[in-house]
Amino acid sequence: MLFHKLTHMVSPSQKPPVCNNMAAPGRHVGHYIQRNSRFLIHNFEQLWGHRSFGWTPALRQQVAEANEESTGTIVIPRKKTWSKEAVLEALASTVSRDPTAYSYQFQDDPYLSPRTSSEFKLYSLSQESGRSAAKFFVNSNSKFFTKDFAEPHIPCLMPETVSLLLEEQSEEALKERINLRKVTAAVDMYDQLLQAGTAVSMETTHELLDLICLYCDRDPVQEGEPQPEDMEESGEEVKKRKGRFRRASDFLRFTWRENNNAERIFNLLPERDTRCYSALIRGMVKHGAYAKAFSMYTDMLNNRMTADVHIFNALMSAAPDVRDKYNERWDLIAELLNQMSQQKVQPNLLTFNSVLKALRRCGSLAKTQALHTLNEMKAVGIAPSLASFDHILAVFSKAGGFVSSPASSGQGNTDILQEVMSELAGTSFTCQDPNDVLFFSSAMRICLDNKDLELGYKVHSLVEQGENWRLLGDPYQQSIYYGRFFNLLCMMEHIDVVLKWYRRLIPSLYYPNPQGLRDLLQALDTDSRLDLLPTIWKDIRTLGHDNKSDLVEELLTLMARDRHGPEVQEAFAVCALDVKSVFDGDRGRHSLEWSTSALSHITSLLLRANKSQQAWEMLQLFKTKNRVPEEGLLEDFLSMYHSAGSSQRAVELVQLSASFCLSATPRLAKRTLAEFNLTEEQRAVLSELESTEEPSD
Repeated sequence: MLFHKLTHMVSPSQKPPVCNNMAAPGRHVGHYIQRNSRFLIHNFEQLWGHRSFGWTPALRQQVAEANEESTGTIVIPRKKTWSKEAVLEALASTVSRDPTAYSYQFQDDPYLSPRTSSEFKLYSLSQESGRSAAKFFVNSNSKFFTKDFAEPHIPCLMPETVSLLLEEQSEEALKERINLRKVTAAVDMYDQLLQAGTAVSMETTHELLDLICLYCDRDPVQEGEPQPEDMEESGEEVKKRKGRFRRASDFLRFTWRENNNAERIFNLLPERDTRCYSALIRGMVKHGAYAKAFSMYTDMLNNRMTADVHIFNALMSAAPDVRDKYNERWDLIAELLNQMSQQKVQPNLLTFNSVLKALRRCGSLAKTQALHTLNEMKAVGIAPSLASFDHILAVFSKAGGFVSSPASSGQGNTDILQEVMSELAGTSFTCQDPNDVLFFSSAMRICLDNKDLELGYKVHSLVEQGENWRLLGDPYQQSIYYGRFFNLLCMMEHIDVVLKWYRRLIPSLYYPNPQGLRDLLQALDTDSRLDLLPTIWKDIRTLGHDNKSDLVEELLTLMARDRHGPEVQEAFAVCALDVKSVFDGDRGRHSLEWSTSALSHITSLLLRANKSQQAWEMLQLFKTKNRVPEEGLLEDFLSMYHSAGSSQRAVELVQLSASFCLSATPRLAKRTLAEFNLTEEQRAVLSELESTEEPSD
């Protein structure tokens, strides 16, 4: 058949060169085979179909359907357009997270892989500083970085235009300054245009007002620039940043100044529309001028103008700051919602989230109104985001404080979270609200407070769904979430499962703090797995928490509390010597201060492992560090020397006890005289110590 088609493709003018006599018979044979092949196949299928042992009715039906499909029209699929990152995304989907590896951001330089939370902060800030320096250098010398080698194109790697190119007075120059976020320069250019009598379009005016209100009439702080003196930092911002690292711009909060450039330009406008009012109202709310924002809204209504959804969102979030009583706050929110309906403004997700966030500050009214708000969201077809559910959890958590029984309060919190998790199970999310990143840590806090392990597993399962882990927030928020999850595991789960999660989370996702390690030590104690303490001590040193005296003291207390088998005691003794090196200040680090309990525990551990020489050296440290040993410890020493038959050490021990002025000295001397083979000189010394009267109480 292929030969037949090829022969027909040759034009009449193209004569076959040599094999003309052989081509004709071949052509006739091919034509004959093509004409009769279908007839033969059709008769063969009919003959074979009558054989009962060959095909079943179901199989014959499948063949018939296949024949119908083969004789139908062929549908050519539409061309699939793939993104430039499709191959990279497909490859990334085949690789799972390596629990033994450090965070991806540090894999370019394994030498700088952090081992502790403090190193993580240091290296992260160093990387950010290096990127900022490189970006500044590239932007300042853009003429040397004109070639783009990246495929696909990566815009952030190319230099940005940071210098002004247009110096003449024009609207284009004003737009350039707005795009470069040069607030002061943009305001100056706008004033020059007005003085020159040049009209500025309303669209450009909108962009200028947005820029001024966003940055509160100040130039945004650039990397490496000093901070202005008039910056204020509220107590709330201090609480938010406590314990974590942020950029400088995250710490700064400006206050709205009276009659600033935004208000001046707004008052100079011959015509004001909703967009102009929206820029000022949102800027006032953002920078703390809540009462002035509502005054501006009232002025807009008096001018018979309707607000947009952004104005309502800002005012609803500011409602608790302009009213003192809970019922007045809710009445103001309800009034705004009614005005929104009258003005036929369609709400969006941020509208309902602003209402729910404001309800968190409305006391006992919040519980009922939050449910009504959530039902209203579903009625208008707006799906709640994680921030919506975070506000719901916060509302019910605070409302639970008014319940008479704390137990019923906690049960109510878990019931609400159970319903939320049932609705969210198996869902992948994208960030739609800045507060979305707070949901998982809040949900895990409820699980921890109520010691609900099953619910905690459900929350973590949702985190691992798709790319929901991206909504855990910044490194500080992630450490809060994983710390609470690990704390819950240590309290409620079996130690084998706890250790499984311990190896899975650390260090790839979580750098435990001292409290997390104390929780792990308590879990080992609860399940009688103290034999693992030396291993945990190695991790404590690796994680950089060996300088926490309370954590080290707790470890020593657990090891010295009970007696164990010879192998375990030997491991404890080796661990105790390593702990001693920390107190001595090895690795060039600041040493810990010796306490009586630490000296006693290490000495006891060495005694139980029959390390008499190291134990005796530890005993000498008591006097060096001005610490007094316990009487029971000296009794243990005496028992060991009796077993070893070391009478000289026993005498020295009694003399050491006398130097500490211990009340047990006569008793130790009497026991030594009775149990040891002593020389006359030794007996004389001990007899003198035995005759020493015990001090009266």
